[in-house]
Amino acid sequence: MSSNQPGVRARLAPHVRPELILDIERVLDVATRQTIRAEFRFDPGAPLVVSVDLLIEGGPRALWRIGRDLLQQGLYSVSGLGDVQMWPTHSKDRATAWLQLASQDMAALFELPVTPLEEWLEYTYKLVPAGRELAEIDWEAPTADLLQGP
Repeated sequence: MSSNQPGVRARLAPHVRPELILDIERVLDVATRQTIRAEFRFDPGAPLVVSVDLLIEGGPRALWRIGRDLLQQGLYSVSGLGDVQMWPTHSKDRATAWLQLASQDMAALFELPVTPLEEWLEYTYKLVPAGRELAEIDWEAPTADLLQGP
């Protein structure tokens, strides 16, 4: 995984929760952007989601849990409905993607660099391959409780 780009740090170790730290841009209007620190975390014990902590310098933190598959698909095509949507840009200058987060009557649009996110997601899929996310769940105990009734 490359971390030669400014504002990109990755911490990867086996049997640990992989983390990717990126400086991303929040689009405030056509000409105004704000740099935000985004910390992406993956827990192999809960492999369907990625936790994204958005940090504004001197401001509040916002934690979002986003489907790992939504992030992966959003690098290449439109992904997500409702509160979380992601799609690639069509810029010749650099590979980026748009991430839109909405909550109640507010929404925020962010531009993310594709390459470090793509490499990091690829690593998470090596830890827990697609289609194997629910393989480690013990379904017998909860199913037995449901079948026993009150």
